Amino acid sequence: MKAMTLKSFGGPESFELSEVPKPVPQAGQVLVRVHATSVNPLDYQVRRGDYRDYVPLPAITGHDVSGVVEAVGPGGKVFAPGDEVWYTPQIFDGPGSYAEYHVADENIIGRKPKSLSHLEAASLSLVGGTAWEALVSRAALRVGESILIHGGAGGVGHVAIQVAKAIGAKVFTTVREDNFDFARSIGADVVIDYRKEDYIDAIMRETDGRGVDVVFDTLGGDTLTHSPKVLAQLGRVVSIVDIAQPQNLIEAWGKNASLHFVFTRQNQGKLDELSTLVERGQLRPHVGAVYSLADLSLAHALLETPNNGVRGKIAIAVEPSAGTARASEYPSKFTSNVQP
Repeated sequence: MKAMTLKSFGGPESFELSEVPKPVPQAGQVLVRVHATSVNPLDYQVRRGDYRDYVPLPAITGHDVSGVVEAVGPGGKVFAPGDEVWYTPQIFDGPGSYAEYHVADENIIGRKPKSLSHLEAASLSLVGGTAWEALVSRAALRVGESILIHGGAGGVGHVAIQVAKAIGAKVFTTVREDNFDFARSIGADVVIDYRKEDYIDAIMRETDGRGVDVVFDTLGGDTLTHSPKVLAQLGRVVSIVDIAQPQNLIEAWGKNASLHFVFTRQNQGKLDELSTLVERGQLRPHVGAVYSLADLSLAHALLETPNNGVRGKIAIAVEPSAGTARASEYPSKFTSNVQP
């Protein structure tokens, strides 16, 4: 099978299109023909060597799968060949999704929502699971509460807005002005252009000085230092960013705040919950660009470009038909030069 292999840690050019053996499912596993995957900040962090102690080279990386079951390992009873599935491969535990086939344990796999294409499903599995764990499992966001979502037009952010609205929260988000309409279209109640206005002033004005119940950090930097300034008493801050620089948490102490740090865990139950929201029409991932598997390096380079103008996710059409059927929606970014 064809796969994009990471030969050395470094820039986007570190991937190489290779021919590697097709994996064989063992007991409790299924073999999936990957139709689509996507790129995430986690993917370029792995590629550049942030987790080099956990990733022996050469490696097949990638953390989203949407595809079709091709074979079932001994004793498998949950899935059958032909089932459409989606999931996040177990991080740092075996090959990833940048390949034509992938083997996974049955207990982390979900049935793909019927209303989503493979490109859309592959753009939701990791970010959807991350948003769900951050807002539901950790922050315990409730009906009638308020939340500030930093980076609401990004991969995780645009999903978090929709999950928060489905819960029944009031959503504040920071985006560039050219993303105002997009953020509002997916449920944001108050949008703040972080380049033109201090979000702390805006939040305190909009909440009459009370602040918000939850802050969701998707950006890093000094967000943990400043976000507690907009928290209500007993508020919660959830961050999905590994931040190396020291943070001043005195404001969090003054608000009796709780802080949560999330590194997504694979879980079939989360996928099922997300599928329910999708089928209810409360959640849909936005695919901002599509590349072929062979052009994975271009996708990584685009994702790492500051202010790249991409809304939502960058998807990878591993099976060419997954992208060509919808290529007209993404004409500026789509290329297809991988043959099955």
